[in-house]
Order: sequence, then structure tokens, then C-alpha cells
Amino acid sequence: MALPRALVARQFSSLSIFNYRVYFFGQMISIIGTWMQTTGQAWLVLKITGSPLALGTVTTLQFLPMTVFILFGGVVADRVPKRKLLIVTQTLALIQAAIMGALVMTDTVQLWHIYLLATSLGLINAFGNPVRQAFVVELVGKEQLVNAVALNSSVFNAGRILGPAAAGLAIGFTGLATAFFLNALSFVAVLVAYFMMKPQDFYAPRAAKVTGNVLRQVGEGFKYAWKAPSILYLLILMAFFGTFGYNFTVVVPLVARFVLNVGPERFGLLTSCMGVGSLISALAIAGTGRASNRVFMLASVSFVLALAGVAASPWFLLTCGLLVIQGMSNIAFSTTINTGIQLQVPDELRGRVISIYQLLMAGTTPFGGWFTGTLAESIGVPKTLGIEAALCAVGLVVGLTYRAMHNREFREAAALAKQAAA
Repeated sequence: MALPRALVARQFSSLSIFNYRVYFFGQMISIIGTWMQTTGQAWLVLKITGSPLALGTVTTLQFLPMTVFILFGGVVADRVPKRKLLIVTQTLALIQAAIMGALVMTDTVQLWHIYLLATSLGLINAFGNPVRQAFVVELVGKEQLVNAVALNSSVFNAGRILGPAAAGLAIGFTGLATAFFLNALSFVAVLVAYFMMKPQDFYAPRAAKVTGNVLRQVGEGFKYAWKAPSILYLLILMAFFGTFGYNFTVVVPLVARFVLNVGPERFGLLTSCMGVGSLISALAIAGTGRASNRVFMLASVSFVLALAGVAASPWFLLTCGLLVIQGMSNIAFSTTINTGIQLQVPDELRGRVISIYQLLMAGTTPFGGWFTGTLAESIGVPKTLGIEAALCAVGLVVGLTYRAMHNREFREAAALAKQAAA
């Protein structure tokens, strides 16, 4: 019995810290609601328009503010108390979800409403996401960072399993408005968590207060990333995968509607399959407390192959299996990049470099969503996904070539990262 208890304790070691524990459970509830809204929004657009291009446009508008403002969000993350800003952003997201639900419930929703509200949510996330990413190390410290980031991923992907499935049932039995109202309600849980935290127990970074010209501060983040090969390598890979591989909010609905021809219940199940794979991967990384380069390479290759498989699959069950693999690969890939950046970057630059990572992961979605929707409208969904898988493979080759050219610097950075995590 002692061994299982020890394994569980290591798996969830970050939860021994009160501030992270309340954050974890608040996020768990909120993320389920977020995925319910994501699923409901995609189905609503397809119900109103039946157009892949319209769905791609909504995704573009939702992520465009992140492209424009997320780097400034990184500066804000390095300048202001993170908990207070997160309370503001989560309150605004609650209001956005409630408005969407009211429009759907009263049967007055139009496509331009969805465009406008998606854009407003993107603006909220442009400032909220870098702050939330940089906040984790203040909750747990560097020693528990890998475990905490992996557990965050497990929460996100548990929500990805439960949220779309719940949304599919809600859409099928009670209507679309329920998905949006339940998301609004879920934000209450995370707001309660922020108010319960004990600021005196934060692992505050010992860094000089960041002040001065905002554009110069953004430039400092880019300058650091450009001169650090071990960071630039990770960002190169994320640039390709984020732009051409991470368009899940467009790809899965298109596959469900135009390739597999399934209804909302099975559409929700497809998204949940990605969540199952992601959750398995996140819990495995949390248990080991580290993400090795070997696993990172395996995840990168598996992600590309699974995306190519989804492009070729005409069968629902096979697509479900491939999405599980893609979910597993996705989390191993992104968790390695996230923790690699946070462990190597100085405290005073963390928010700004994390915002570059967020820009490449989510801020490229306006182009990726538009690219996917436009190409799918023209040549069909399977060929579009095949092209995107090939572009991700190109990115992997470019990244590995760059790494080979800076092998000595990578060995030095790995030694420093190991020392920082010890």
C-alpha cells in the first residue's frame, strides 16, 4: 500500500500547496464550461451557415486579438499583480458567455453577433493567457513547475473530454443556449478560487520591477529568445505546429460535418477523444515530473502522422483512435515547450517570452483557421488536412536542422535547465 500512496503523492505533488490546490479545482470546473462553449459555438455557426469558411472566420476573429495584443499581454504579466488581473479577465469572460447564451435563448442570434463576441473573447484571452501561464510558477515555485504545468494540462484535457460530451448532450436535448449559460456559471468557481488564495504564500520572483517603454520591453523578450538557441528551437517548432496543426476548433467540426457526416453527439465525442489522449499524456508527465527530449521527438512525429491519418480516415472509430494519439502527442509536445521556456528564462522576462510562445501556439490561429476554412471550401477537408500535416513535417525538419547547427549551445542549456530544476 505504501508504494501506491507514494506514486499518487508524486503524481499530484503540487496539490499539497494550498494556493495551487484551489486554483486547480477552480480551473477544473471552468475549463469544462469553456469546452462546452467552444463546442456550442462551432455547432451554432455550422447550423446558421453550413459553411466551413464561416467557421474558419469565427476562429480567425476569436484569435486575431491574441495575434495583435498577446505580446503586450506578456509585458502586463511582468508588470502587474497577476491574481488581480485574472479576476478582471475571468469576470469579463463570464459576461461574454452570458450574452451569447441570451442571444441564442431568445432566438435573436445572428452571425455578426458571433463574430463580435468571438472577437471580444479573443481580446480578453490576449491579456489573460500570458498572465495565467506565468502565474503558475508563483503558485508552486520552480521545483514543482513541471508537475503543475502537466496537471494544468490534465485539467484542460479532462475538460476537453467532459465539456464537448456535455455540450453535445445539451445541444441535442435542451438546446444550444444551455452550453453558453453553463460556461458563464463555471467562471464563478475560478473566481472563488482566486479570492480564496493567500497572496503571502506566493513564490514571488526576485526580479526588478519592470517599467519603461512597452515596445522596448516587447523587444527585450524577442531579443532574448533570438539569442538563446534552446528557446528559439522550441519556438520554431511551435510556429509550424501552432499555425498548421493546432486548428482543432476548425478541423474537428469540419471532419464531423463534412467527412464523417455525424450529429452533435458524435461531434462532441470526437473532441472528447482528443481530450482522452491529452489527459493520459498529461498525467504521465505529471507522474515523472519531467519531459525528456526523446519523448518530445516521439510526440512531434506522432502528431504529424496522426494528423495525416485523420486526413485519410473515412471511418468514425478510426478517426476517434487517431484523435486520441494526436491528443497524447499534443500535450507531450506543448508541455515540454512550456516548461522548457519557464525553467530557462529569467524571472523578469518570463511573461514576455511566454507571450511569444502563446502567440505562436494560439496567436497564429487567425491565419491557420482562415487557411483551413478557405482551403477546405475549395479542395475539401481531407486534402486540406493532408497539406497541413505536410507543413508540420516541414517545420519539424527545419527545427531539427537548426538544433543540429547549435548542438554545443543545446548541451550547455540542458545542463543549466537541469541545475535550475534540481
